[in-house]
Amino acid sequence: MSIFTAFTKNNLAVFSRFSYFYESFESYCTVNDLRNSVIVLKYMLLCKIMSNETGDVHSIVHGKAGVKFAGIEVEALLAVANAHKKRSLKSFEQVLHKYPAQLGNDPMIASHIHDLYEKLLEQNLIRILDPFSVVEIGHVAKLIDLPVDRIQTKLSEMILDGKFNGILDQGAGNLIVYDAVEEDATYEAGIQTMKELNIVTDCLYDKARRLTHQ
Repeated sequence: MSIFTAFTKNNLAVFSRFSYFYESFESYCTVNDLRNSVIVLKYMLLCKIMSNETGDVHSIVHGKAGVKFAGIEVEALLAVANAHKKRSLKSFEQVLHKYPAQLGNDPMIASHIHDLYEKLLEQNLIRILDPFSVVEIGHVAKLIDLPVDRIQTKLSEMILDGKFNGILDQGAGNLIVYDAVEEDATYEAGIQTMKELNIVTDCLYDKARRLTHQ
């Protein structure tokens, strides 16, 4: 089976978008356009991070092309990849504080970095809540080292979005945890991942395409 037949139609779209970034990157390198080379390189790295392909991020950064454009811009995306791989909320926050300009000045990158952080927060909350049937929201906030209001708001969002099965008893300051509803989690997760990757790569593709016409 060829690599192309191994992909679904949506997967192939993701693969094609990264290929476009790579081709754009090579074009900018050929004409020694440092500014746009770095921008597209960052989009390439972000695509890999969003696809959970951290190993590829390291290969790109430490490869010939990555070394040529080494600097704080690329360093910031590598730090994001490392924090994301460790699933460490604290490490992710440290990266955001260390590289505010590199991760915040480009609205496209800032938006997706924010999404990565929110998903990581959700994953950490679900892991913390797993042993409990009832737990104080303040205790959860202490365990995850975030303000109570922030945790209460996030839990409310997760419940409303169907990402967590439970209710908030705000009068008592507790979270009541229900057993998860049985479902085909693998299928649902796969569908959701494909949708999110398509949105991400479409946005990055449009941004890179505009750069080529500047």
